[in-house]
Amino acid sequence: MLVDEYLTDLSRALGGPRRRKADLLAEARDHLTDATEAFEAEGLDRESAEEEAVADFGRLDEVVPGYRAELAVSQSRRTALLLFLVLIIQPIVWQEGVWSWNQEPAEPNALNDFLQSFVRTVGMVAIAGAVLAVIAAGIGMRYSVVREHVSRATALFALANSVVISAIGVGMASTSTHPVAALDYAVVGGFVVLPLVLVGLQAGRCLRLSRA
Repeated sequence: MLVDEYLTDLSRALGGPRRRKADLLAEARDHLTDATEAFEAEGLDRESAEEEAVADFGRLDEVVPGYRAELAVSQSRRTALLLFLVLIIQPIVWQEGVWSWNQEPAEPNALNDFLQSFVRTVGMVAIAGAVLAVIAAGIGMRYSVVREHVSRATALFALANSVVISAIGVGMASTSTHPVAALDYAVVGGFVVLPLVLVGLQAGRCLRLSRA
């Protein structure tokens, strides 16, 4: 059936969040089914009715960009939410004195002091930015300027914070004036670097969709 073939080709042309993609394809199927039935009611046979329905819906090169933009917005919302969730657990990780690499230094260490102060500033900015990105990918879609830029801006913001905060975590552990145990590096890797790598992967997908 022509409608099924069209929807299969449309599905292959789209990436992004699977649930949102499935919803968009279901909406497209409903529209094409209704249009086909309307053309049949006008006297066309099934095949001709499907041809007319698909022609009215638009060629793939016409409709795919709009669907990709919608999926990019959905991906940006997912990326921003994941960044927020990763960051709100960070105060536990960065709590002063819990781990050897963020205890009061045994001797003066300007770099470690700077990193401990800097990570708090970066974390607050990143959390605020993640919240704004979630809002922008929701109610912000009412405004054309937000729709045009939210996906790319969210992706770049999330990527930048993933790299910077991961680097700060590794830097703090490496510049500690106290002996750093394997557990300390495991905490940095498991609670800081690895979650932020996942954020970075989501941001990369968002960036690819926004460029499509």
